[in-house]
Amino acid sequence: MARQITKREKRYVTVDVRFEVDGHLRPLAIRYGPEQIYEIDAVKDVSRRAAEVGGVGDRYLCVIAGQEKKLWFEKGRWFVEAKV
Repeated sequence: MARQITKREKRYVTVDVRFEVDGHLRPLAIRYGPEQIYEIDAVKDVSRRAAEVGGVGDRYLCVIAGQEKKLWFEKGRWFVEAKV
């Protein structure tokens, strides 16, 4: 069976963040709107990477409701790779 290719785009989002004592950012929740808030259960990895939708930034590999999701921090703004 052929795998369907899903197109993605860069979608900027609001992120609740805590600044740790060592200066690192710890994202706590992603807000798509007033009714769409996703709590981040854990951050598994933070590394500098190129995003498939363009740009280079810090990629936070987050666990949200048991699923791994990528959250990006680039030039002072947060974004996700959203399905079109």
